[in-house]
Amino acid sequence: MSKKLHLVSLGCTKNLVDSEVMLGRLRDYEVIDDSSIADVIIVNTCGFIEAAKEESINTVLSLHEDRKENSILVMSGCLTERYKAELQEQMPEIDIFTGVGDYEKIDSLIQNKQSTFSPEVYLANEESNRVITGSNYHAYIKIAEGCNQQCSFCAIPSFKGKLHSRTLISIKKEVESLVSQGFNDFSFISQDSSSFGRDIELSDGLIDLIQIIETVDGVNSARILYLYPSTTTFKLIDTISDSKIFQTYYDMPIQHIDNSVLKSMKRGFGEKKTIELLDYMKQKPNAFIRTSVIAGHPNETDEQFNRLYNFMKYFEFDRFNTFNYSNEETTTAFNMPQIDNTIINKRADILGEIAEISTQASLEKMIGNTINLVIDGESDEHEYLLSARPLNWAVEIDGEILINDTSDLAITYGKRYSAKITTLVGNRLLATLIKEL
Repeated sequence: MSKKLHLVSLGCTKNLVDSEVMLGRLRDYEVIDDSSIADVIIVNTCGFIEAAKEESINTVLSLHEDRKENSILVMSGCLTERYKAELQEQMPEIDIFTGVGDYEKIDSLIQNKQSTFSPEVYLANEESNRVITGSNYHAYIKIAEGCNQQCSFCAIPSFKGKLHSRTLISIKKEVESLVSQGFNDFSFISQDSSSFGRDIELSDGLIDLIQIIETVDGVNSARILYLYPSTTTFKLIDTISDSKIFQTYYDMPIQHIDNSVLKSMKRGFGEKKTIELLDYMKQKPNAFIRTSVIAGHPNETDEQFNRLYNFMKYFEFDRFNTFNYSNEETTTAFNMPQIDNTIINKRADILGEIAEISTQASLEKMIGNTINLVIDGESDEHEYLLSARPLNWAVEIDGEILINDTSDLAITYGKRYSAKITTLVGNRLLATLIKEL
């Protein structure tokens, strides 16, 4: 009888790729949803901000409460890497601790019941043999690890290190391998994707990546996540827009718009240039623009917040997320004068209301349009509705479109269809299928 494995992957999609590598190393295990009968439980943690740290700790302790006798509880990932000494001292519930360097060794760590922290950050490659989760057609491709930016609020470089890019041929081989397994839609990810290749002497790494992926037969669509303003060029914006494979999808977290706050954040890019980039993106046909902002960074005045508020209201992003500022050790903002949490929460709520309005406006613009989408499966809303995603929306984060009329077409999950958006009910678009693509 095979041993049973329960794995929880917290945090970002970059973490998910590492979790999939561990699943690949533990193929002999039966992956189950019920942690109480699992022989091995793995929590791949997030340690980015306070809320994520709390979620990671609470998840681990909850799983420990319910686990069976003699099972093995593993805590891996960013949180354990960042606080390795403290967690090993304070959490005797954990059997194995490991950080961000040993995902491919997880099978031997479990076999030997051994904790270890490699000095190097692990970066999945074409030989990782990971198990893709959550989709029969889409996969994330991690193109780099680490970050050369020095944002005042971000602790990631302190435990992920400097930028470490994969080679173009490595990425191409991984995509080719996944295409041979039936995958055709890809999201390329890293901490700062627009800096990809700068550490290996590629001056336009992302442009080179786009061009090489366009040569891979079987790739139907792709998108790039996490562009950084100061490393995003007009040439890159053009290349994405002109590509027949890559969606005109621009995910560029700006964090703020006021020059003084951006300087305090050490973003290295001011309001004028940021707006120039965003306006240029907006001119591209069928452009979809996503961003994120931070509410309550140290020293953010009411006037500076109002400038951010007015800009977010004016620009009408297709989607944007608001993060409450989290004061993190090892960051330069940690010792700056802090803003009261009550004010931070209030500002975040105000921005959240604008985000909802912006999303609604973006959805309304789609009514009457004919788009290409992929059917993911039956909707959670109702058994007679299908859940679909436009190809120029990112997986999971941008929402779903509900199909209420299939036009009697044969339905295959993971297949692409042409559809017409008919109406908006609340914050959900409804569509009628036209034909299979």
